[in-house]
Amino acid sequence: MLKRTLAVLIALLMIAAVFAGCNKAGKTETTDPPSVDENVGTEDTGKDTQPAAEKESIVFGGVRSQSGVFATFDETAFGPCYRMWADKVNAEGGIYVEEYGKKLPVELIIYDDKSDMATMTRLYEKLILEDKVDFLLPPVSTAFLYATAPIADKHGYLLIGAEGGSTTLLDSIAQYPGFFSVLNFSVTQVPALVDILVENEIESAYIVYIEDLHGTEYSGASKPALEEVGIEVHGMKAIPPDIQDMTSIINDAIDSGADAFLLFAYPDQNFLAMNQAMAMGYNPDVFLVGPGGNFEFIKGVFGGAEAVEGLMSWGGWNEKSSEKAAQFAKEFLEYNKDDPKVSIDWWGHLPYYTGLEMLQQAIEKAGTLDNARVIEVLKSEKFDTVMGEVWFENQLLASECYLGNVGQWQNGIFEVIDVGENRTADPIVPKPAWPAE
Repeated sequence: MLKRTLAVLIALLMIAAVFAGCNKAGKTETTDPPSVDENVGTEDTGKDTQPAAEKESIVFGGVRSQSGVFATFDETAFGPCYRMWADKVNAEGGIYVEEYGKKLPVELIIYDDKSDMATMTRLYEKLILEDKVDFLLPPVSTAFLYATAPIADKHGYLLIGAEGGSTTLLDSIAQYPGFFSVLNFSVTQVPALVDILVENEIESAYIVYIEDLHGTEYSGASKPALEEVGIEVHGMKAIPPDIQDMTSIINDAIDSGADAFLLFAYPDQNFLAMNQAMAMGYNPDVFLVGPGGNFEFIKGVFGGAEAVEGLMSWGGWNEKSSEKAAQFAKEFLEYNKDDPKVSIDWWGHLPYYTGLEMLQQAIEKAGTLDNARVIEVLKSEKFDTVMGEVWFENQLLASECYLGNVGQWQNGIFEVIDVGENRTADPIVPKPAWPAE
């Protein structure tokens, strides 16, 4: 137990660590936010309406949490994807833009918001009004995306989200015609989970959720969906982000007799619950956690693949999902082989990279850097990507484009267990027991 606890603590420290931004050749990446003119944002000057006579690069600007509590997003989630994409595009000579009659390399300007929303919004205004970037890259998290969408819309920029997705954003999309979302979330994942539970004759569930947008949304969507198909909800408990002990909650879940334990939270809370469930011998037929459970590194956190055998999490895709997915995984691992902090995210990495490929192809099809025309292409065309042929419906990636919504660790592989053709392995229910101490 002590060894496992130490391993979890070390992993959580790694997740919370402040990492410096990666500085690759051909890109400008700033980890400290520059001073921002107090007058920035007071005038809606927007972009130049006419392209420059000569242009040497396409400038993509983003404000990312490269330090502070959200630093792990840029280090392990969308960050490795946009850096890999930019380097690959430049190695191929750039993006061809018809109005300039040539390929233009990608240049990145990335500012660090230090995980502060007010800093983030000010720096997006700077990117638009002072740096006059050609395109925007998204910030971290659902909440930051929600705050950035109106800024992009105000200045006529398109914005394709990465880390983040919720019905709150869904409700806002109609207001912002240039905002797009690529990550699957509760709208597709909760129904997929319910289908799996029904298929495996699960009769009851116990729900725990973090007190934030993610937790309230997933729990709010799950309870009625479960009850609609006759699965009883034996308990619902909200937890604060800084919770240090879940013993009482796990005891309550044990007493409830629920077949499934569903935890809608983040890595810190998910790993804490798993560690204490192992120690207490709590092993329901289904044990599902949220973000963190979908990363390859979780096996190392708990001492090996055996420790997470049968654990479910959101996802999902793997190297068996398609030849393109397998090739992407191979290239991703090769690109990041010298960075021990980066491992594959079997939920987000494929959609994140897909969004970048869609943007690149939309620019090429539009033949211009005019955001309005690129938006039109994104809304009307289909694109060949690492996820296969994909397209947007109402500015969301079409649900049928996803290679999976729920995954389960089986023999060291994060298998897709959705009911239907995307399934790469049948679910293991009941879940195998946690390894003995």
